[in-house]
Amino acid sequence: MITLIKTLLVNITILFSLTYNANIFFPFKVKQILFLKHKITYGLIGAFGAFLCMLYPIEKLGNTHFDLRMIAILVVTLYAGWISGSLVLLLVLIYRTIIGGPFVTIGLVVSILAFIAAVVFRKLFLTSDSKLMWSSIIFTIYSTIYFVCIFIYVPILNTAFYFVYFGIFYLTFVSMVFIIEHLIKTNKQIEEMMYLDKLNMAGQMAASIAHEIRNPLTTVRGFIQHLAEDTKDKQFKRYSPLILDELDRTNKIITDYLNVARPGKYHLTRLNVDNVLHDCVELLRPFASYSNVSISYHRAGRHWINGDEQYLKQAIMNVIKNGIEAIEGQGDVKIEAKENPSANQIVVTISDDGKGMTHEELKKIGLPFYTTKSKGTGLGSMVTNKIIREMDGMIEYESEQEKGTKVKISFPLDHKKLQ
Repeated sequence: MITLIKTLLVNITILFSLTYNANIFFPFKVKQILFLKHKITYGLIGAFGAFLCMLYPIEKLGNTHFDLRMIAILVVTLYAGWISGSLVLLLVLIYRTIIGGPFVTIGLVVSILAFIAAVVFRKLFLTSDSKLMWSSIIFTIYSTIYFVCIFIYVPILNTAFYFVYFGIFYLTFVSMVFIIEHLIKTNKQIEEMMYLDKLNMAGQMAASIAHEIRNPLTTVRGFIQHLAEDTKDKQFKRYSPLILDELDRTNKIITDYLNVARPGKYHLTRLNVDNVLHDCVELLRPFASYSNVSISYHRAGRHWINGDEQYLKQAIMNVIKNGIEAIEGQGDVKIEAKENPSANQIVVTISDDGKGMTHEELKKIGLPFYTTKSKGTGLGSMVTNKIIREMDGMIEYESEQEKGTKVKISFPLDHKKLQ
């Protein structure tokens, strides 16, 4: 029994270490878009881990070849997809065939079953808010089939082996899922820190130059208006409105920049998110109708958070307005509020069927002066992100060209009863 556990501990060490190494090559992210090079890399790392596990099988069980290679197949397929998983499976099957032995067929079968189980449950697993629960479900279904197979075709095993092997199998598999989810959160926090550094940099620049620029702009605007009233120059009268519009646009850029720079005085109160969303939709409905866009929002109940109502409306209206402007011709903007009890959050999803964004454009959303609009300043999304973060919220963007964009805004729920 000690030998069995020692061998499995070697397998566990191999799988854990390679998981961290894979994160170094390509950091794990939420709903990461995997290119072919990523899939091949994850597949090769998973296959290498499975190969090392097979080099250290459980001994003293006759001609059997038990190890934890199936975990590598399951995890890689669940997170990286069928291409990466099939690469791991193919190399595992080849090496298991080379090893040979009287139980080679059952060894190949249980490896293939691991791949099939991961492919079947992958979509449910990735979309679930509780991946640990789904990993337990996948393990239960797969291990039941696995147990029946070896119980029938490998008669030399004793009862203690089943308890130890499947117990360690379960703990290792669930631990792998937990580690990957933890790495995803850690990578997200690192990205947040980098983004906040960029915000601070933009804020320092704004604080140092914005006021100095605004004062002469105000003076110039006043003189343009004064001269336009008294002049008889037709050219000047013709172009003065355009000059004033550009001065106002410049002033708006400075105002947005200052909103990024200033900490902002937030008056946090207990808000009903559904009421805020309803007000935002009603305020923007005329603008949407003018743009041939329909807005749909079905009130889903009462969800309370701590936030500043005016700032929150500004942030949400910015997102909805961006969705409306992204639609060329007729289209729809859909708003949904859904509670996530496991994370104690309310998630507001704003989706449009506009032109969407490329993967590279998506990565730059929220950066200073980056915009996909022809007349945008690139600061609206930056201000929106800052407001949401100031209220302990999170904002995520998903987009695909010609299919539209989805923005998810989440806030921690406040369950305190009103006095």
